Amino acid sequence: MNPSRRPSFARDFAAQRFISQPTAVTIGNFDGVHRGHQAMIEVCVKAARQRELTPVVLTFAPAPGAFFAKRAGQPPPAKLQRIRDKLACIWAIGIEHIQAARFNAAMAAMSPDQFCERVLREGLNAKWVIVGDDFRYGANRAGDVKTLHAWCAANGIECYVMPAVRAMDVRFSSSLVREALASGELTTAAALLGRPYRISGKIAHGDKLGRTIGFPTLNIPLWSPLPLSGIFAVRVYGVDVAGAGYLIGAANVGTRPTVKTNGRPLLEVFLFDFKGELYGKRVVVEFVAKIRDEAKFASVEEMTTQMHQDLSAVREVFTAKSSIA
Repeated sequence: MNPSRRPSFARDFAAQRFISQPTAVTIGNFDGVHRGHQAMIEVCVKAARQRELTPVVLTFAPAPGAFFAKRAGQPPPAKLQRIRDKLACIWAIGIEHIQAARFNAAMAAMSPDQFCERVLREGLNAKWVIVGDDFRYGANRAGDVKTLHAWCAANGIECYVMPAVRAMDVRFSSSLVREALASGELTTAAALLGRPYRISGKIAHGDKLGRTIGFPTLNIPLWSPLPLSGIFAVRVYGVDVAGAGYLIGAANVGTRPTVKTNGRPLLEVFLFDFKGELYGKRVVVEFVAKIRDEAKFASVEEMTTQMHQDLSAVREVFTAKSSIA
C-alpha cells in the first residue's frame, strides 16, 4: 500500500472530526469489493466531483457480522480478503479518504441518530451520503434507508439510496461470492468480482516438509474461516523473474490434515520452473481453476503420489488456456 494513502482508523467517533473538508460518503463493509460495491463507490466519486466534495468510504474493522458472531459464540462469515487488499481496491476507484471504524461495543450500541450525528456529521463532515437499498445501521439494526433519508433531510445533507446492482436478475453480493468460492466456481466468482479471485500475503517460513518430498512451496498464513479450500491452478505475481509478469503453479489452501492436526489455515504454492528464496516477499496469488478438494491421506507417500497427479492436472489447465488464447 502506498504510505501516502493510508486509511484513518478510529476507535471512537465521539467529539472528533477525522476530515475537515466537506465530504461525499459511502458506507459499507465492502468485503471483496465486488461489482456492486464498485458501482456504488464510482457513483460516490462522481457525485463528489460534481459537488466539489472529497469522496470518502466509511468501512469497518472488524466487520459487524464478525463482531456479532463472536459475541454470540458463532463462527463469523468467511472473510474474502485482507483489509490491505480491500483498501487497495477502494483506492483504485478514486476515493480520496478511507475511514476504517473499529466496530466495537460502543459503536454497536449507538442509536441510529447517534450514528448519523457522531459519525456522519461530526466525524466525517458529510454533505452527501450514498448507501445501498438494504442498508441497516444503529443498535439492533433499528435504522434503515428511510430513517437515514429523514435524518439527512432534517440536517441539510443529500442522501441517495442506490438500487441493487444486478446482472441477469442476480444481485451482486459478498455472500454470493462466498458461495461461488466455496463451490470452486472460480469463473462465477470472477464475474461477480469483476476480476479473478486473488489472495496476497508475505511469504513465511514453513515446516520445510515440501523440500524433503521434492515440492518446495511458498507459504502464506491465512485467516479463518476460509472462503475456499482445496488444490488449485494459480498464477503468482510479484516474483522477480526477468520478462515474466507472473509464474504458474499449484496451490493448496487449507489446514494440511495429512501432516497436521488442527492445523492453521495456510496457502502453499509450488511454482513451476522456479528455484530461489522469497521469504518476506509480498506476492499475489490469482486462482485460475480448482483441481480437487483438500483430503487427508493415509501416509505422506500416498499424498506425494497424488501431488504428482495434481501437478499434471494443473499443467493441463494452463496448456488448455494457452491453446484457447
